[in-house]
Amino acid sequence: MEDLFGAGADNDDESEELPATPHSLRGPSDARWMASQRSPLAVRMRPRTLDDVVGQQHLLGHGSPLRQLAAGAEAAGPAGPSSVILWGPPGTGKTTLAHVIARGPGRKFVELSAITAGVKDVRRVMDEALTARDLYKKTTVLFLDEIHRFNKAQQDALLPGVENRWVVLVAATTENPSFSVVSPLLSRSLLLTLKPLTDDDIAGLLQRAVADARGLAGRVELSPEAMDHLVRLSGGDARRALTALEAAAGVAFGDSTAVGPSAPAGTDAVPEEDGDAEESGDAEATNDAEAINDGEPGLANDGAPDAPVLVELRHTERALDAAAVRYDRAGDQHYDVASAFIKSIRGSDVDAALHYLARMLEAGEDPRFVARRIVISAAEDIGMADPTALQTAVAAAQAVQLIGMPEGRIVLAEAVVHLATAPKSNAAYMGLNKAVADVRAGFGGGIPMHLRDAHYPGAKQLGHGKSYKYAHDEPHGVATQQYPPDDLVGKDYYQPTNNGAERDIAARLERLRKIVRGE
Repeated sequence: MEDLFGAGADNDDESEELPATPHSLRGPSDARWMASQRSPLAVRMRPRTLDDVVGQQHLLGHGSPLRQLAAGAEAAGPAGPSSVILWGPPGTGKTTLAHVIARGPGRKFVELSAITAGVKDVRRVMDEALTARDLYKKTTVLFLDEIHRFNKAQQDALLPGVENRWVVLVAATTENPSFSVVSPLLSRSLLLTLKPLTDDDIAGLLQRAVADARGLAGRVELSPEAMDHLVRLSGGDARRALTALEAAAGVAFGDSTAVGPSAPAGTDAVPEEDGDAEESGDAEATNDAEAINDGEPGLANDGAPDAPVLVELRHTERALDAAAVRYDRAGDQHYDVASAFIKSIRGSDVDAALHYLARMLEAGEDPRFVARRIVISAAEDIGMADPTALQTAVAAAQAVQLIGMPEGRIVLAEAVVHLATAPKSNAAYMGLNKAVADVRAGFGGGIPMHLRDAHYPGAKQLGHGKSYKYAHDEPHGVATQQYPPDDLVGKDYYQPTNNGAERDIAARLERLRKIVRGE
């Protein structure tokens, strides 16, 4: 069956002029295979059925909404197709699933990209869908890629068609729909979350691409080291994995060509016995014709093909020299990585904290944002267990402002190591939260008279400042007197831990409270 998503087409015209090919591609069938490679490998390897889809099995069970959509007019049961929003990281199969659904019988498939489409395009699709439904009994599936790029007005234009099922919307987004898709559209659609592919998923996909006729057709072989490298580079992104494989194969083919063309069968390596070059040429033409007739049209199937080109680790390293950093400064990854960063510091895992620091910086995150998070963590999570942590954090933030990047990353790393390895206490933070809760609950009446401001004329006549004890005049610089409002006397907000410097603070605080309260 012809590949709807590839560029190759059946063509048995052997009289056409063929371009020059590398030493490993010598027959007409080889040239046609080369011509079929104009589409990217990721496009050529796009699955044609849901059973071919790698990963996302939690969404592909029998009777699932995606199964019903893919079944098209043959779907069983009284329920009609539901519009869906596919949310997941890049390369997890959103576009692939849409194209599989497009193959369902009795369906008209329309694809729009929110990057280039507008309200006018949406309304045109709705009008055509209504016509197709009423006149031709066909359901229109509208695949809208990057729906998060549509503004509110553009998304609102989809509502009548989705609500009345003029179209079945299949929308794809890499950003959290709760923030990027309007509520009315969310309520009319099913939200399906796609997960990053596992390493095994990616490895299986690469092996399939190497062997499949639509892919590299067995012309390359992956070394175990190259396979591991490609899997690691992919970061769970199938498209990136296939793109990297194609690039590495190109490097490997380039190296094999640079070594020099191999000798054609029957020449140089084996002396000719009769010197009849014309007969030799006829024999080669016969072999090429047999290869085309015996194999799938457009694919190589020579009687004596060259050995597959080995793709080694050095080829993958030259093709791609850095792993993809999945990070979106304006999306979920921004908050997810930052959250993991702070929680790693709080959990005293210095290695994980450094990893997330590197991940943010390598993705281009503003170092000032990172510095601010470090300052907050120093006060919230380390607190009085190590009061110097806040000093280090503030100094790091100021240093980043002063020297900039890339040297600023060194300062940030020092601060992260200090915080992650420091003793932890959130007692000050929790004490504040308790005090805030009491204030919001209405506790804390009038301020004691002796603590009120007495500097303005007439204040003393009101009793302000009367009987106030100046702490420096008292033994140890601590005065016995009431400081909180009457309804909060004896209330303890700050409860120091036994971690770090707070061990000494706890004993000192107990003595201070006894003196202040006159106990």
